[in-house]
Amino acid sequence: MNPLADMLNSLKLAAKTGKSSVVVPYSNLKNEVAKVLVSTGYLKAVNQLGKKNRKYLEFFLAYKDKMPKLSGLRHVSKPSRRVYRGTKSLTGVKSGRGLAIVSTPQGVMTDRAARAAKIGGEILAEVW
Repeated sequence: MNPLADMLNSLKLAAKTGKSSVVVPYSNLKNEVAKVLVSTGYLKAVNQLGKKNRKYLEFFLAYKDKMPKLSGLRHVSKPSRRVYRGTKSLTGVKSGRGLAIVSTPQGVMTDRAARAAKIGGEILAEVW
C-alpha cells in the first residue's frame, strides 16, 4: 500500500542479510530519498534500470569492515498519520548519530540541511 515503506523495508532486510544490492520499482520520491542516502554514505550508488514503461531502481549498499553502514531504518510519516515538523522541532536522531529524511518545499533533504536552510517539512524516515 505504501511504496516508500516497501523500499525502506527492502533496504533494511538487505542490510541485515548482507546483500550487496536491492532492486525496487521506480518512483520519483524513492529516487530522491536514494540520492539523500547516497550523499550521506548509507548507499554506495543507485542505478536506474528498465525501459520507459517499467523502470526500476537498483540500490548498492555501503559496507565498512563487512558491516552495513545502514544499521537501522524507521518509516515515520505514514498514509494514516502524517508527521510534520517546523525548523525548531527538527531534532537529531539517535543523539546525532543518525539522520531524518525530510520532504520540504525545496525538495527532499536531511534534517541537518533543513535546519540550516531554516525550513520544515514532512519527516519521511529516520536512518542510523
